Amino acid sequence: MGEESRLAAVVALAQGMAAAHTSREAWRAAADGACRALGGSFAALSVWERELGRLRVLVNVGELAEGEEEFPEDESYPVHQFAEITEFLHERWAGGGEPDAWVETAEGPPSGPAEYCHQRVAALRRRGRGCCVVAPIVLHGRAWGELYVARPAGVPVFGPGDADFATVLAAVVAAGIAQTERLEEARRLAFTDALTGLANRRAVDARLDEAVERHRRDGAVVSLVVCDLNGLKRVNDTLGHAVGDRLLERFGTVLSLCGAMLPGALAARLGGDEFCLLAVGPSADEVVKTADEVCRRAVELRIGDGVACGVASTGDPVGPVHSARRLFRLADAAQYRAKAERAAHPVVAGREGRDDPVVRLADEPSRAPDGERRRFRGRHAP
Repeated sequence: MGEESRLAAVVALAQGMAAAHTSREAWRAAADGACRALGGSFAALSVWERELGRLRVLVNVGELAEGEEEFPEDESYPVHQFAEITEFLHERWAGGGEPDAWVETAEGPPSGPAEYCHQRVAALRRRGRGCCVVAPIVLHGRAWGELYVARPAGVPVFGPGDADFATVLAAVVAAGIAQTERLEEARRLAFTDALTGLANRRAVDARLDEAVERHRRDGAVVSLVVCDLNGLKRVNDTLGHAVGDRLLERFGTVLSLCGAMLPGALAARLGGDEFCLLAVGPSADEVVKTADEVCRRAVELRIGDGVACGVASTGDPVGPVHSARRLFRLADAAQYRAKAERAAHPVVAGREGRDDPVVRLADEPSRAPDGERRRFRGRHAP
């Protein structure tokens, strides 16, 4: 491959990773781009998990051998089988050497130190591959993992020039991974409540819109639990805001633990003393049971005065739910009623017959269209 072709391959790899929206997309773009650039038939990207002492495969692309998957659930190898991860990639590099790529062949001897490569040579033969080039990936000054590209048996093996080029590609991959991590961290912060670590209102709005659309499309049960933490103002006024923050954090933990009872549920802090759980799939009764557990555990907190919980579910007789806004209104109206009645258990929309007062309150024409929920705090309970 000429210099211009290699430059074009580097640019294509960088652009592919830059276009990725998730880590998985970035991993695949990295492996696929490197495979094409080096004229390989297979490529893999792996991360060194130091705490577990293993090299874990993130993605496989190209011609997969039997048992290989594109995104393996748990394809990993003990690092003692690939000693170059701890010795060549880390100690040698840290001692002043360069994290250069190397070539191995199924015929042997490999171009690198022979004692490092027995497992790789065996793997090449087992999978019908003739050679591979292994390029260390260094991220934030530490060995992060490796880029692995292979060719089938019977075709020209990689040479020193390919190893040098793989070193360049690995540096591009490292930059792409770092960029993806920064973007994911920014997205995480944008959808996370800083105090409790739960999802925030923005995350709930996005997920609820998707959930209601799924309900309209295939009838999935969508349920929303809205919680108002009682006594937060009293705690702030008498014990200080630091204690109030501690109460919010502790209730956030309670909500998260209870939410784990509902597979895939999203626990969130909407703002101030208001929280919610969003569940898609579990039955309305399961969600009510979880909300009841939230109420019980909130009472057991040493500070605060428990919580008022309202539940709205498309699995209950609340009428058609064509928008996220209506489900939110229903749950909020149920929570308002629980607050007004100082209820020790959740109030559930739609469970008091045809003229359910919660549903009637939620659907009142005078209700603010944008869900200005604080307006209802001064109203009389129905």
